[in-house]
Order: sequence, then C-alpha cells, then structure tokens
Amino acid sequence: MSWLYLVLAGLFEIGWPVGLKMAQEPATRWTGIIIAIVFMGLSGFLLWLAQRSIPMGTAYAVWTGIGAAGTFLVGILYYGDPSSLARYLGVLLIIAGVITLKLAH
Repeated sequence: MSWLYLVLAGLFEIGWPVGLKMAQEPATRWTGIIIAIVFMGLSGFLLWLAQRSIPMGTAYAVWTGIGAAGTFLVGILYYGDPSSLARYLGVLLIIAGVITLKLAH
C-alpha cells in the first residue's frame, strides 16, 4: 500500500507547479494558488504515509522523480516548454533511476 501512496504522492506533486504556472496569469491567479496549496498538501500527506515503510531517501527520490518527469511532460504538452532529444534523455535517466531504486528495495 505504501508504494501506491508514493505513486499518488508523486502524481499530486505534478499539480502544484502547474498551479503556480496558472498563478502567473492574472485571470487564474487565485485559482492557481489554491490548486498549488491543495496539491502540495495532498502530495506531502501521501509522502508521509508512504514513508511509514519505505526508506526516506528512496521515497523522496521516487516522489521527486515522478513529479519532475510528470511536470516536464505537462510543460511540453500544455505550456509550450522546449522539447529536445537531450531533455527527453534527461527525463529517461530520472525514470531509470526511480526504477532502479524500486528494484533495489
């Protein structure tokens, strides 16, 4: 169950940078701030639950890895962030690291 909490925490981790991005626009400023705060809280709570049985370093690395890779993809797909082979390779390395941590556990 802890790994499910951790994956969900990582997915919610994607939400708060998106909320902060939304907050850059005056029309969605408060909505974005509220989204960011809610997703931060949910993500942190689920990480706390996951760390009951997953080592802290592993949990943190997986949590930030899911958040970083997911935010990268959302940025490219919805916000026009730059896309290049090198950037995709970098994200693949993050994902490979997360998988390695899971398998080594």
